[in-house]
Amino acid sequence: MELGFWRKLKKPIMALAPMSGVTDEAFRLMLLKYGRPDVFWTEFVSAEGLFSKGRDHCLKLLNFNKKERPIVAQLFGAKPSDFEKAARLVAELGFDGVDINMGCPDRNIEKKGGGAALIKDSHLAKEIIKATLRGARGGQKKIPVSVKTRVGYKKNQIDKWIPALLEEDIAVLTVHFRTRNETYASSARWELAKEVVSLRNKYAPKTLILGNGDVKSLADARELVKKSGVDGVMVGRAVLQNPWFFAPRSLSEVGFTKLPTIQERLKAIIKHAEIFDKIHKDSQRKNGSYKQFDAMKKYFHSYAKGFTGAKELREKLMKVKNTEETKMVVKDFLK
Repeated sequence: MELGFWRKLKKPIMALAPMSGVTDEAFRLMLLKYGRPDVFWTEFVSAEGLFSKGRDHCLKLLNFNKKERPIVAQLFGAKPSDFEKAARLVAELGFDGVDINMGCPDRNIEKKGGGAALIKDSHLAKEIIKATLRGARGGQKKIPVSVKTRVGYKKNQIDKWIPALLEEDIAVLTVHFRTRNETYASSARWELAKEVVSLRNKYAPKTLILGNGDVKSLADARELVKKSGVDGVMVGRAVLQNPWFFAPRSLSEVGFTKLPTIQERLKAIIKHAEIFDKIHKDSQRKNGSYKQFDAMKKYFHSYAKGFTGAKELREKLMKVKNTEETKMVVKDFLK
């Protein structure tokens, strides 16, 4: 089994979840400044798209800074041949690992047989893993392969689905403790984690298990690890709401997670916009394209809430067109 960088990490492992349209390079660089996870994940990228007309767009999603290491590229799709080629490319690009998305409930992805649809076709899922392993191990640099999935499609299928994945020599299995049909509507069922760990111990003792779903703080994450026996936790939405989520205990904090002041939150808005601007202005000069600044506004919603005047501030931020206007609005509010 190729564990690669995973064998060097101390437990419990804290990882950043891949979130489409969220965990781009600018957001990840923000976490480097305010509190980094043990492992970064990219947004998910189409394995097929990397070898189609959309190749340039897909490659941009895979841009990363060497300071982010270790970083894992996540792929989605439904054709084993695409995954083999894509895994080899990911290794050549310098990533530390490659992850297969087998849990996304997006209907467009499922229509093509990818994401959570693979839970309904374990044979294809296993063929995709085999192909990804060939690609990840076939070049000069060999990288570990992992899978992110859910406990089932319409119902709990842990007893059959999880062993099918563990039989394929994967380094890490991340399990979101909801079914596909539950999406994010109900609470994550962490009580199922012990069953997953037990199956890991039986079928693939060296495979690491990460749990995912409704983790609210580092204290919460550590408690879940202690109770369930998983090797680590993957965190998504809670980090979007608080870039300080992974901050070390040496900082002022509550529940092992640093709570930023209002001033720190607002300064983070400016810093994030500056990082975003630099990344995409460089891209514009090189490739003649520019990612619309409006993409930044979802982060503004997360930073500017929970304090007096936050609503009015958000309304103003929703109208800005660039980083300079953002600075003006924030600095005016701080006055």
